[in-house]
Amino acid sequence: MDSELLLVLGIAIGVLSVPALISAFSSGRPPRGAMIAAVIGGGLILLSTVIHPGVYPVEDLPQIVARVFNRYLH
Repeated sequence: MDSELLLVLGIAIGVLSVPALISAFSSGRPPRGAMIAAVIGGGLILLSTVIHPGVYPVEDLPQIVARVFNRYLH
């Protein structure tokens, strides 16, 4: 699998887990599902950096996301 795809999926899953975490904490429920999603997102980001050693600069993230969308949606 492509390291950029793993990075974008990890970021997307991580971002989507934040509202679930906030919802669980505000209603007093244990955030099991949200924590699992956050761990999976973090694991995908970690795996992408292991596959492609080096640092992805924050400035390049929009370009990486656009490349992944163009590659897999067209």
